[in-house]
Amino acid sequence: MSDYLSVSSLTKYLKLKFDKDPYLERVYLTGQVSNFRKRPSHQYFSLKDDKAVIQATMWAGQFKKLGFELEEGMKINVVGRVQLYEPSGSYSIIIEKADPDGIGALAVQFEQLKKKLTEAGYFDARHKQALPQFVKKIGVVTSPSGAVIRDIITTVSRRFPGVEILLFPTKVQGEGAAQEVAANIAAANQRDDLDLLIVGRGGGSIEDLWAFNEEIVVQAIFESRLPVISSVGHETDTTLADLVADSRAATPTAAAELATPVTKADILAWIAERQNRAYQAALRIIKQKEEQLNKSRGSVIFRQPERLYDGYLQKLDKLETSLVASIRQQYGQAQQAEQLLAQRLESIDLTGKIQRYREIIEQNRRLLLSTMTSQYDSKVARFEKAQDALLSLDTSRIVARGYAIVQKNQKAISSTKQVEKGDLLQIQMQDGSLEVEVKDVK
Repeated sequence: MSDYLSVSSLTKYLKLKFDKDPYLERVYLTGQVSNFRKRPSHQYFSLKDDKAVIQATMWAGQFKKLGFELEEGMKINVVGRVQLYEPSGSYSIIIEKADPDGIGALAVQFEQLKKKLTEAGYFDARHKQALPQFVKKIGVVTSPSGAVIRDIITTVSRRFPGVEILLFPTKVQGEGAAQEVAANIAAANQRDDLDLLIVGRGGGSIEDLWAFNEEIVVQAIFESRLPVISSVGHETDTTLADLVADSRAATPTAAAELATPVTKADILAWIAERQNRAYQAALRIIKQKEEQLNKSRGSVIFRQPERLYDGYLQKLDKLETSLVASIRQQYGQAQQAEQLLAQRLESIDLTGKIQRYREIIEQNRRLLLSTMTSQYDSKVARFEKAQDALLSLDTSRIVARGYAIVQKNQKAISSTKQVEKGDLLQIQMQDGSLEVEVKDVK
């Protein structure tokens, strides 16, 4: 018996060890992503450190569950199982779970989405809307049971009584929260009675606040027709909703203060100040007009008002004189033109031309009459010829010459093949008809 193993036997033995060894059933590795190129489904790349490299595979289902974008050079922690591929004798790790090394996957996802939206201009100041100075109705997208809505109602009522608050009850944490926040922002924008929108929730971990980092929420705030104040978490928390909103408030109370930038007393003082300024402006205008009137009273116009019309009367006289002269000139030109036309008509000899036209008309009449007579004779001859042809087909004339017409079932026949023994036939003769029975056909 040989002591040598085949390559396939050794490979199978090693694969069995890989598959059955409990230490290799689940492996925890830290490595840097290398040779990564995103594929439509399964992902194939390498994990390496400064001394070694191992091939890695992540199936499409696991890759879709990643909460961050895998990138070339990224250091990650993975959990998987080691597999040996017999045809090539190579081994690799099948990754079942992966997280960024050092910081959480949500933090990486936050930074990646923030970078993407920043490059797209979502956070640019040129897209920010100014908050209205005076509001009548404020929409609030938040949980109906949290402290946010209570703080907003209390602050608004204290600062500006009479402002209405419309709550859009919203789930602000957990699965489906981002979709609900975005849907209520869109619903608020469908109304025409709102002046402002506050979107927010209380503090919490990055996981608790994550709905306000979802792209669907950022998009809804960016597209909002209404100015949006974001109040998410505590002052130290920053979400993508805060960055895209038209204004950010550290707390719900601060959001309510931004929504009502002045108190009722401030508005009354502002109105009084504007009223006083309008009164002073009116006094200045009245005084200025009074001074102008006093100056005008010493003017010659007030002593002799008829002098206002002197210039207009002179202008009217000139226009009247000019109009009369123009009419006379045009009338004279028309008389001259009429005289020239009469002279030209008298100089034209029309007698010869009229006689020539009469001769031409007579020639055309004779030619037309000759043509019509020729056409008439031709058509009469054609008619008589056709009439003779029709008369030759008259059956009464045929019978008169000694012929008879044989009919079967009221139809004329011309051959014995159309007749059978026992048929009844009608024979049309000059002075009547006969009905006969066929005895024989030959």
